[in-house]
Amino acid sequence: MTKRILFLLLALFASALPAAAKHHRVTADASPSASPDDSDDTPSSHLGADGAPVNHAASVVVLDARTGQVLYEKNADAHRPAASTQKLLTALIVVEAGNLDHAVKVDVTDTQCEPVKLNIQPGETYRCFDLLRVMLVHSMNDVARCLARDNAGSVEAFADKMNKKAAELGMKDSHFVNPNGLPIPDQYTTARDMSKVAFAAYHNDIIRSIVCLKEVSFTYADGRVREFDSTNHVLLKYPLCNGMKTGYTDAAGHCLISSASNGTRDIISVVLGDNTYVWNDSYALLQWGIAGGGSGATIGAAN
Repeated sequence: MTKRILFLLLALFASALPAAAKHHRVTADASPSASPDDSDDTPSSHLGADGAPVNHAASVVVLDARTGQVLYEKNADAHRPAASTQKLLTALIVVEAGNLDHAVKVDVTDTQCEPVKLNIQPGETYRCFDLLRVMLVHSMNDVARCLARDNAGSVEAFADKMNKKAAELGMKDSHFVNPNGLPIPDQYTTARDMSKVAFAAYHNDIIRSIVCLKEVSFTYADGRVREFDSTNHVLLKYPLCNGMKTGYTDAAGHCLISSASNGTRDIISVVLGDNTYVWNDSYALLQWGIAGGGSGATIGAAN
């Protein structure tokens, strides 16, 4: 009976997500040719033999965002690139350093990245918090480099901080080399480890206040103002979704760390390497968790 109720809930709400896939945006994480399939088929509304929604991701972890209890996992310990979802770790380090109102001066080395950038220019100065917001909402790679260099003196030194923070969070199977998740040798993580980053970020009030934004305004040094939509289609279409971070590279595929709350239950979904139904699968996993699905072990720094 419980499985049947969960299935009906998923089928009822799944109709919202195809619209999200069809409303295409050119984002910082994906090119038009790399977008997930726009098909109306929504297999993620079906439940598998384990009682969880069928999904097409390479790796998945779903957890209770209040307790850290793992509700569902799939290839959770497989090494995967996480693409821009690892900007949550970058943000966590920057926020914990404090003084988010300080001025950050752009260096020429900050601009040396692709594919999508805010196009900040060497010598320009911006408030740290404004850079943090646009990085998390629209996933700008040059901004991630700028924040990292400002924080640690260089991207390499910041990577050391990332690995130290990862160890503090209990991430035992990850190694980070850059702050933006662009492909580089010897950089990897797992869905389980990324769920620990997500758990910490979810409990950081500043990060929570940013990743829930559906759009953000950014003022350039020359006075120009641009509006940027969130890259998170689940946030844009699912009312209970309250963040978090998208990611895409050819190597990583489509990735999404998303969260949702109904006021009594909070859920985090980590989906890595889902090239066909990343929005539908993430949505269905969140809805399944909100509806009370799953049980398992507890995420913690010692795990």
